Amino acid sequence: MTLLEACRDAADSVLMPKALLEFKSYLQKQPPPCLAMQRATSNEPEEEEGSERALTEEEIAAAADAWARGAAALPKPWQPQKPVLPVEGMRNVLITSALPYVNNVPHLGNIIGCVLSADTFARYCRLRNWNTLYVCGTDEYGTATETKAVEEGLTPQEICNKYHTIHADIYRWFDISFDCFGRTTTPSQTTIAQDIFQRLLARGFLLQDTVEQLRCEGCQRFLADRFVEGTCPFCSYEEARGDQCDKCGKLINAVELKNPQCKLCRGVPTVKPTQHLFLDLPKLEERLEAWLEQSWATGDWTANARYITRSWIRDGLKPRCITRDLKWGTPVPLDGFRDKVFYVWFDAPIGYLSITANYTDQWERWWKNPQQVELYNFMAKDNVPFHSVIFPCSLLGADDNYTLVNHLIATEYLNYEDGKFSKSRGVGVFGDMAKDTGIPADIWRFYLLYLRPEGQDSAFSWSDLMLKNNSELLNNLGNFINRAGMFVCKFFGGTVPNMVLTPDDKRLLARVTLELRQYHQLLEKVRIREALRCILSISRHGNQYIQVNEPWKRIKGDEKDRQHAGTVTGVAVNMASLLAVMLQPYMPSVSLAIQGQLCIPPDSFVLSHDFTCTLPPGHRVGTVSPLFQKLENDRVEALRRRFGGGQPEDLAVEPQAKQTPSASQPPPAPETLMAPIDSQRLQELTQEVARQGNHVRQLKANKAEKAQIDMEVAKLLELKKQLALAEGKSPEVSVPKGKQKK
Repeated sequence: MTLLEACRDAADSVLMPKALLEFKSYLQKQPPPCLAMQRATSNEPEEEEGSERALTEEEIAAAADAWARGAAALPKPWQPQKPVLPVEGMRNVLITSALPYVNNVPHLGNIIGCVLSADTFARYCRLRNWNTLYVCGTDEYGTATETKAVEEGLTPQEICNKYHTIHADIYRWFDISFDCFGRTTTPSQTTIAQDIFQRLLARGFLLQDTVEQLRCEGCQRFLADRFVEGTCPFCSYEEARGDQCDKCGKLINAVELKNPQCKLCRGVPTVKPTQHLFLDLPKLEERLEAWLEQSWATGDWTANARYITRSWIRDGLKPRCITRDLKWGTPVPLDGFRDKVFYVWFDAPIGYLSITANYTDQWERWWKNPQQVELYNFMAKDNVPFHSVIFPCSLLGADDNYTLVNHLIATEYLNYEDGKFSKSRGVGVFGDMAKDTGIPADIWRFYLLYLRPEGQDSAFSWSDLMLKNNSELLNNLGNFINRAGMFVCKFFGGTVPNMVLTPDDKRLLARVTLELRQYHQLLEKVRIREALRCILSISRHGNQYIQVNEPWKRIKGDEKDRQHAGTVTGVAVNMASLLAVMLQPYMPSVSLAIQGQLCIPPDSFVLSHDFTCTLPPGHRVGTVSPLFQKLENDRVEALRRRFGGGQPEDLAVEPQAKQTPSASQPPPAPETLMAPIDSQRLQELTQEVARQGNHVRQLKANKAEKAQIDMEVAKLLELKKQLALAEGKSPEVSVPKGKQKK
């Protein structure tokens, strides 16, 4: 979205046509749910009237009936037992998030790729009264931990303890609602991993072979994959790891690297033979393919997950080594291999089971119960083959009625501005830094979910964060919910008034119901980003509804006008109540604040497919206050510099303080130098934008000539440009790729 479009959205949310006839036309001819949102975030011209979808009389009548049934028609919120266990006859949902490596602090891309996406879906499942268990934890064994321990001069266990606490604190601040956040360095992990190993061994699915492996004579040790780096043999990337290339994504053997180096001493390792154990994937391939066919037919796997899995099995599977010459890991319980440990990608997914076992001794009711349990795995795309091929093969070979993944949800990558996150270079926001920005956790959650890289890579942008906060949250969502609540307090003494629905009100109910059902359809398919647009679309309908009906004027009129003001206020505050529930998976703290301000009954805090009147006449609301604060440009620019890489520590800014550039800092670019804001001129331009916007809409409604419409649209865009300048902002915001104006 460009700055001009954000200005349009901001103006449209508070300055709209006043004729009820126009509002009726608006409601009848709105696009399908979320299409309006797509338009609002696009630089393309609006589509012609013919593409808009009209409501049917059946939809309008059904929406009015559902509204009249009230909160009594809602299902009662489900309160599961503790610990949460599968329940006969209920939908039992088991959710895992890929276990983060304990040796790193997660950045925003890690957070949205795994734990935040899974948390949003878990919260949605609970609102649907599905019996839900969400487990995650730190992956603590393996080379990465040993490497970090060497770097910091600590033991591997000390490293695990230190970073497990860091991870837990970060996820707690982001309000991630794990039922259990555990770790893999536990006796349960050893017991379960060794049991699966023994079952594979007994069934003939393990092979023994001599492996050529890199050995560093300087360190006097065989080098595990992550202790080696070199040039990728496939794409020539010069910083490929010994197990996988981060650039092309291919899995590699360390001995295949060109120009290998030991990461510990930077010596040149040599190839030596050593004995290892392998999972016989070719022997399990037929079972795997039969299971995949069934899982793909009945489950929701993202397109990238299917593609990556197919690419693995297309040319036939090969045996995969499951042991490593390390000290830090689950020991191999077999003579001749007791000095070795399990390879982390054989061992780590078993952490889901062991973490659950530490949560409840009845863990097998989740993990050996495919008849009653639906399993969702959340991860970034680089983790797909381990969850779709290697781990399922381990469980299929173990042949112990294990619960296998039904829905594999993989994201693409989130980048930072024009590059990648880098802790060493100080580029990007990492989990332990977000809190220090002074931006609330729910704002981070909202923006990351708004950007969630579902179909392609996306990029975090400070300027876009500011625009989304100021336009979508402050001017759209927050503006509507605050106005709805304030009207109840100001005009009706804090009590929801009586409502007598007109045909236009019923059309609004039907429009909201369509958005609500689209929200459900999308989230049931785990299309989290798109479902968020439905929430914002409903609040846009609400702002339009309030602005057109003007309850602040009607309350001063005759009895009929006052009654209509009451109806508009009552419908609006019930829309706000619905939004509080829909918003809970995305922004739980904001949702809780709305629930408190409007005194929404706990029994009404559950999701159904119908928009019902949950705050009936006579309901008392509480104290209503703004939900969001504006992000100022100077504050955002300071944060951009702070996290831009190579900056000294003392560049850290106080979140609320304006910064004065020091002599060592470069002066701001010319386009960021802003003249003082002229409030009178700002008000005049705002009114002109509104008038011209109304004029353009009227021309479109009357199907005027395209040339005339284009001319008036050009005038509108010029006015918006002037409005942006008057607000002290630059209208010269980069247009997204593929959307350049001709």
